[in-house]
Amino acid sequence: MRLSRYFMPVLKEDPKEAQIVSHRLMLRAGMIKQQAAGIYSWLPLGFKVLNRIQAIVHEEQQRAGHIPMLMPTLQSADLWRESGRYDDYGDEMLRIKDRHKRDLLYGPTNEEMVTDVFRSHVSSYKDLPLTLYHIQWKFRDEMRPRFGVMRGREFLMKDGYNFDLDRDAALHAYNRHLVSYLRTYERMGLQAIPMRADGGPIGGDYTHEFLVLAETGESEVFYDSEITDLKFGGREIDYDSVEACQAVLEEFTSRYARTDETHDEAIFAEVPEERRRTARGIEVGQIFYFGTKYSEAMGATVVGPDGNRVPVEMGSHGIGVSRLLGAIIEASHDDKGIIWPEGVTPFHVGIVNLKQGDVATNSACEALYAELKTQGLDALYDDRDERAGAKFATMDLIGLPWRITVGPRGIANNKVELTSRRTGESVEMSPQEAILRLKEIYQPVFDAAF
Repeated sequence: MRLSRYFMPVLKEDPKEAQIVSHRLMLRAGMIKQQAAGIYSWLPLGFKVLNRIQAIVHEEQQRAGHIPMLMPTLQSADLWRESGRYDDYGDEMLRIKDRHKRDLLYGPTNEEMVTDVFRSHVSSYKDLPLTLYHIQWKFRDEMRPRFGVMRGREFLMKDGYNFDLDRDAALHAYNRHLVSYLRTYERMGLQAIPMRADGGPIGGDYTHEFLVLAETGESEVFYDSEITDLKFGGREIDYDSVEACQAVLEEFTSRYARTDETHDEAIFAEVPEERRRTARGIEVGQIFYFGTKYSEAMGATVVGPDGNRVPVEMGSHGIGVSRLLGAIIEASHDDKGIIWPEGVTPFHVGIVNLKQGDVATNSACEALYAELKTQGLDALYDDRDERAGAKFATMDLIGLPWRITVGPRGIANNKVELTSRRTGESVEMSPQEAILRLKEIYQPVFDAAF
């Protein structure tokens, strides 16, 4: 993409309404535009990152054996009356009527609808285990939406639902989700710590939230500092193996890590004092096991091996896809702007032409741009007739991990400058060497794709 042809309405000044870094930088970088309180249009740059995040979520869900589908945003109130949640959910649920005076709601989550899908088509234990998921827009009518996409009213979420014959199988599904989430977040450059949490309106007393530590986090968290040394890394795992998934769960949840709702001061006191930590965290996902809460209420049963009908065991598992953009920025920025991890960056590299109009420099930039595309690298070429300082400031603001700077003096010696956004370190090399270096940097990202 050439920046002269791209729609990226960058702001020079900090927006007054933005209270936290991610909201401020997303507005300044032209990623989003507020349309109403807590409701945003996703402009091209923001939409591109949103799609990168969605792709990783899809890949890791399908790697774990989960099946994608798509359910509507509007749901019948009758389903929620069946489960008993229609009146219990509270004012956060947006309730509406259609022209025939039928009660509908804009879904905040999909336990009822997916249970209805299941009970309509599955009747035998032979069709289990089954995990369905989708990525869909949700709506929760927050009283005080704030912090941009971190606490909006409309948000994009991956929500998945497992159906199993018995508790042991459902707990394996729970563990499988935990493993897949660890892989998902690490591919985005995040350390998301699974913490014992509260079930809230979803239900169930066995649940973990995944939280990214950040000063602007909404939740107070308490944890053993040893947990921050854990990395899933590039290890391969057999998702069908109960033992392998259980071992990962034990590895990542055996140390103390809880949100304020479930914090137990007596248990926390057993952690060595030098390892006790209190911080703020941003919730980016949650997994639940709730047994037969919905299947019993809504008649989702299967015929078991003994010929008797039994309600299926269930769990639900969510990732805040749109919220993740804010969390990543909160965890990865400096005073110049965003610093995207390689796994989710909107463009792999930026090209800055220091002297637009100079024949040799233009030619070198065009050749670089074309070759990067051939190599599968997505480049943003700043071909505007602007001062070098303005171009550098734009690249720093939007946070591309790597920048290639091309100028007349360097090109005369067949040299360009490759700069790391994270460290600020620059190295001179030939254009061909810069392309090879970028291929090396991004190869692990490409290899991780499912």
